[in-house]
Amino acid sequence: QVQLVESGGGLVQAGGSLRLSCAASGRTFSYYAMGWFRQAPGKEREFVAADSRSFGNTYYADSVKGRFAFSRDNAKNTVYLQMNSLKPEDTAVYYCAAKRGGSWSSPDYWGQGTQVTVSS
Repeated sequence: QVQLVESGGGLVQAGGSLRLSCAASGRTFSYYAMGWFRQAPGKEREFVAADSRSFGNTYYADSVKGRFAFSRDNAKNTVYLQMNSLKPEDTAVYYCAAKRGGSWSSPDYWGQGTQVTVSS
């Protein structure tokens, strides 16, 4: 069992930055690929960024590429999402997810989410 707890959300002006953190419980954190998703009001949850446990690569949605940076610290069982040049359309609840295999359409675990609000 893995529990994921996000933090770092808040209110920021357009052009500003935030860093989200996702702390995972359990001793098998390094076995999981980790990802970030977001859900804006009235919209479906969408992929933001993730890493690949097998190849060590990171992947980004086109809408955040060049502005957001994914990183992980296996010693701290934590992944981060550095968000720069934030836009009002980045406003959403951001969720952390973990999967051992399969696709990101059905990860094994979800966090509870953290709200990010970007004002214009």
